[in-house]
Amino acid sequence: MDLRIFTEPQQGASYETLLSVAKATEDLGFDAFFRSDHYLRMGSADGLPGPTDAWITLAGLARETKRIRLGTLMTAGTFRLPGVLAIQVAQVDQMSGGRVELGLGAGWFEEEHQAYGIPFPKEKFGRFEEQLAIVTGLWETEAGKTFSYDGTYYQLTDSPALPKPAQAKLPVLIGGHGAKRTPRLAARYADEFNIPFATLEDTATQFGRVRTALAEAGRGPDELVYSNALIVCVGKDDAEVARRAAAIGREVDELKANGLAGSPAEVVDKIGQYAAVGSSRFYLQVMDLDDLDHLELISAQVQSQLN
Repeated sequence: MDLRIFTEPQQGASYETLLSVAKATEDLGFDAFFRSDHYLRMGSADGLPGPTDAWITLAGLARETKRIRLGTLMTAGTFRLPGVLAIQVAQVDQMSGGRVELGLGAGWFEEEHQAYGIPFPKEKFGRFEEQLAIVTGLWETEAGKTFSYDGTYYQLTDSPALPKPAQAKLPVLIGGHGAKRTPRLAARYADEFNIPFATLEDTATQFGRVRTALAEAGRGPDELVYSNALIVCVGKDDAEVARRAAAIGREVDELKANGLAGSPAEVVDKIGQYAAVGSSRFYLQVMDLDDLDHLELISAQVQSQLN
């Protein structure tokens, strides 16, 4: 069972804060450090000191960590041209010695596009499908050969398809709640399917759709990793759980209903319920990035039981 730390820096975090969380992630034995890809805070957070770019952050962490995997949930397809993204991710993978994973999504948060002058196209999913074809196609092109693509939204002509990632197969994550097109794309391009902030019932249903799509694509049901992203709020007692919930502006009962919250035993039990419907990896959404004691508790009393 893999436990990964997942951060939301747009809510307010400097690179130094992210570095401290990433180093704690590594020191405490977690599998990976992932971050969101957003440029504008959500809800009532002040977002200070301002946004950090996902791939610049991961490039820095690639040189300042040694073991943990590094990636995004999810890189917004609207932020980057696919050819440029393929170069960026391959370079960071080289910088890390082959520890990078690309979570890629269509993009959805219109307000951040307006805030920073980023075009927000009406047809995002079609672009997303072409982006997946281009990024994976560039990486898969043999050295010395070229890659061309003539799509509705993107055209590439005789690209040298360089640089290559350090990994022979850099993992691609696709996720979401879409009932038809999302499972189909996952079956074609993904190494991992992630469903964010979903109930047990919705998780089971969506994993079933993905398995059906895999069969239709001629792939086996176990060729993908199936994962969940869920908010985490763990305390050694009720008072500590309540304190941590208050620090992120959430209610304990709501967190227990919609995430991994409560005592270590409660969280281990909840993870077991998700594992029973097929999940083998969890992205723990940590909202208070200054509370490193939280990570230490999860490592010592949740991760240790799962291992």
